[in-house]
Amino acid sequence: MAETSPASGAGIPVLSVVVPCFNEEEVIGITHRTLSETVRALVSDYEIIYVDDGSRDRTLDILHDIAAADPTTRVLSFARNFGHSSAVSAGLDFSTGRAVVIIDADLQDPPEVIGRM
Repeated sequence: MAETSPASGAGIPVLSVVVPCFNEEEVIGITHRTLSETVRALVSDYEIIYVDDGSRDRTLDILHDIAAADPTTRVLSFARNFGHSSAVSAGLDFSTGRAVVIIDADLQDPPEVIGRM
């Protein structure tokens, strides 16, 4: 498993958001924008951890671009598909926030529900 770390080393985030991904190239950009805007409105110190579960499309490349531009973003990648549960577990293992939320990359559950938790 490979990891891209955030550029800043600024302490423990209040919130970690774990996002398992598999072949999400068509939605991952809008997912990141929506998720970032929503979380930023709730807390100032957060991290978003994308776990690429062996995608065969451009998902991982897009995630690396996002992480390079956004220091709140971390990317973990599997060499092959291990399944949703393994991606979630890896994200939880690497999260450093005081609270952790798991959300799907396709925005089936809107990020706005995070604030209600």
